Amino acid sequence: MIRDSDWNRRYGRPRRRRRGCFPRFLATVVVLAAVVGFFWWQQNGLSSETISVPSAPDGFAGYRIAVISDLHGKEFGEGNEKLLDYVRDLEPDCIAVVGDLLHEEAQLAMVPAVARGLAAIAPTYYVTGNHEWAAGVAPQLEELLTNYGVTVLSNEYVMLEQGGDRIALVGAEDPNGYADQPTVAQLLDQVRAEQGAVYTILLSHRNNHYEQYAAAGIDLTLAGHAHGGLIRLPGTDGLIGPKRELLPDYTAGLYDLDHGQMAVSRGLGNQFPCFRLFNRPDVPLIILE
Repeated sequence: MIRDSDWNRRYGRPRRRRRGCFPRFLATVVVLAAVVGFFWWQQNGLSSETISVPSAPDGFAGYRIAVISDLHGKEFGEGNEKLLDYVRDLEPDCIAVVGDLLHEEAQLAMVPAVARGLAAIAPTYYVTGNHEWAAGVAPQLEELLTNYGVTVLSNEYVMLEQGGDRIALVGAEDPNGYADQPTVAQLLDQVRAEQGAVYTILLSHRNNHYEQYAAAGIDLTLAGHAHGGLIRLPGTDGLIGPKRELLPDYTAGLYDLDHGQMAVSRGLGNQFPCFRLFNRPDVPLIILE
């Protein structure tokens, strides 16, 4: 056995004592588990931001709207029970589902549980997104939602009344829909002709058509479509837009338009192979003031 002093005399440097590999292995496992856990949380950890919207009719002060967007067939727990519990805890007065509930026909199987669950929480209103039409299931989906208690607004509107005031809730089909469907401006002309000058809330999937909403004179638009830009870094409004453009605008939160405002949801799911980073699934809560 060579003593340390003999080793130093022969080789001119201290002998290094070998340490076990287990501490390093354990540290590596812990780091990898943390990274995987964080990535999973970014895809599946539900979040909500409260968006206060001023200038609504006084009778609707405090009115709460939960916005569901871009679920893309994703399930948060069996039958989407985690999502339903989350929405229930927001205590909405109504729920707006603004398109891309699914993107392929096989996902129709998850619709009854979602539709029934949301309708049991609060009156729920739905408009299509681009993916329902691209999958060729929009009419079938609208019928299914109606059968389970959701009000489909297919280029239609309903009147909400509270505290002696009224709001026209207008639903616009996605542009991928019917070739001869009315424009948003034509829908608003109809509302004004039939209801007079009332506060208007538009449900429309596409956030990037904001100029049309402003030109039509919409007071508040609820939209999705951009998935929050997928990856959100400081100083950006997301890195990737719906058309894979870089640094998109109007992807999340409340925006002032030339006329009215637009609230955009970051959405809940993605279509493979997209992923989220610093951009957890989102159920924004709109509170009218």
